Order: sequence, then structure tokens, then C-alpha cells
Amino acid sequence: MMEEHLRREEDESLCHEDPAAEGGRFAFSDAPSPEEDLPPSRDDYLQGALRLWQPSRGPRANVDTVLLGAFARARRGDRVLDLGCASGAVALHLAWRFPGVAVLGVDIQRDLVALAERNVQENALGDRVSFVAGDLRNPREFCAPESFDVVVANPPYGDGSLSRPSPSVPAAMARHDLCCSLSQVARAAAFALRFGGRFYAVFRAARISALLSTWQHFRLEPKRILPVYPKAGKDASVVLVGAVKGARPGGRMESPMILQGEDGRFTPSLLQAYAREGLPCR
Repeated sequence: MMEEHLRREEDESLCHEDPAAEGGRFAFSDAPSPEEDLPPSRDDYLQGALRLWQPSRGPRANVDTVLLGAFARARRGDRVLDLGCASGAVALHLAWRFPGVAVLGVDIQRDLVALAERNVQENALGDRVSFVAGDLRNPREFCAPESFDVVVANPPYGDGSLSRPSPSVPAAMARHDLCCSLSQVARAAAFALRFGGRFYAVFRAARISALLSTWQHFRLEPKRILPVYPKAGKDASVVLVGAVKGARPGGRMESPMILQGEDGRFTPSLLQAYAREGLPCR
């Protein structure tokens, strides 16, 4: 049952190559996609530790989402901000892992925020988790400067100028930089974080140079980089990166994480991401 659940998430994961490899931007139709008329699904998340209402198609929680929630660290009393929270999976994951933290999730898509608010009630976390519709390009709309200890984000992996976005508008907004750029995400994180605060993200490995240079421009110094490989012998699919605002240069490349063994089974490292302890510093 566990492996079935993981395989379904892996199928939806953004870890893998974008099948739309043609250049040029895609013009959205004004008519809604038939997929967007489907009712949301109610899914078990983290082996049933949480319940998650999310779109039947579009931005859904996947393996990358779980890895980010398992990689990030928070301390008792921390205030955590989830930029581009979608239906709230990472925010809820962190509240589940760290009972002493308060989490705010922000997303520009109001229908996703409505699902996130539903998920707060579904999981009885309303005392510590809240969500708001907001545009991270204008972070003053939803937070004061330097008011958070931890920021997490799953920035859009695709460059909308180089690949064709999904015809589903919600999915394209989540996966491509159509509504916000990598630079705008970093700027919002730097605005929200106190000096010494921590920023965690999952991102496509092939674009790591863009991520690192952008973060350093905003004084977000990468300290932990964990490359994630779908299988041994394959290229890394994503990287998990942790940075500290205002820190001195210098970081650590952690031991690689492999998701699937030679026998086709998911590795203990991946299964550990589903546990409350999360991923250890490697």
C-alpha cells in the first residue's frame, strides 16, 4: 500500500523531465480546462498522518513536496512562511513535524487557498496554521519585514520562455515562472526573513546555478545542498537547498539521496522522508 502511494506521487512529481520540450510560450485559452471542472480529491498524506484536499489535476502534492517538508528544519517558537503554498501540504507537514511552530501559507490562487483552509480544519491545526491569498511579488501585503524565522518554497521549476506550460492554468502557474520569477521568490524570502533566518527550497537540479546565484544576490547564503537522484546511475532530478540570510559564504554538499534501489523498491532514505523525524543532516 505504501509503495502504491509513493508511486502515484512519483508519477505526479516534477522531479522528472518536462515532457513539453518545445520552445516558445503557450497562449492560454479563456475557456476553463475540463480538468479544472473536476471536484477536488481527499487523499491520505504522509501515510495517513494528514488528510489533504487538493485539485484532481494541477498542482498536487508529490514526492518533491514531501522531500521539502522533510528537509526543512524549525525550532520551537519559530514563525514559518510557506511561499506559494498551493493546498497547504508543506505548511501542514511542518506543523505536524514541529508542534511548537506557527505557520503561514500564501498563494496567489484563491481556490487553492480555500482548499488549504479546508485542510487546516480537516487536520485540526487551526491554532497554529493559517493561509492567506496574496502575491509574493508584493510581500508587504501579507507580512512585515524580517518577521519570520523560516521560509520554505517550491519555486516554479520551468522557465516559461524555454518550455511550453501546461494547458491547465493552475498547473502552469505552479510549474512555470508565469506569475513569479526565481528572483521574485528569493526577494520575498529575503524580505520576510530575520537576519540569520533559514530558507529552504526544492528545485530542478539542471537549474541549480540560477538558483544559487539568485539567492546569493539577496544575501541568502546556501549552507546545505542535497542532490536527489531517481536511481543510481541517473542524473540528479532535484536539489534540496537550505540557506541562511546574511551568513558568510561557504556551505556543504551532502551525500546524495537515491529514491529507488536496483531492485525497484523505494529506498530507506525516501521512506524516512515520510516519518515525523524527517531527513537527517547527511
